[in-house]
Amino acid sequence: VQLQASGGGLVQAGGSLRLSCARSGSTFSSYAMGWFRQPPGKEREFVAAITWSGGSTSYADSVKGRFTISRDNVKNTMYLQMNSLKPEDTAVYSCAAGRYFSGTARNYDYWGQGTQVTVSS
Repeated sequence: VQLQASGGGLVQAGGSLRLSCARSGSTFSSYAMGWFRQPPGKEREFVAAITWSGGSTSYADSVKGRFTISRDNVKNTMYLQMNSLKPEDTAVYSCAAGRYFSGTARNYDYWGQGTQVTVSS
């Protein structure tokens, strides 16, 4: 499984971005998917996860109500719609795929390369 994250960039506080994670390789719909981020100088942290069917989602408290995770198994792509962005959302965002729906990075088997999101105040 290969994952390619895209859509990052520079945005002002209060703005929006949509990240995409395109998959190639094994059957996309077999895997739960997640987004993680690593702010500068900090540990990687969980952002959001979605089950293989898209029927269940989970979010970190810090992004609830602002971010929405979704997936299109026909297009083999997962998305993260980020609204009302804050400077503290600045990080490298990575997508991941795994067999289990989880908020823990070690439960994910495959990782994309990451895309930079910078939110200016």
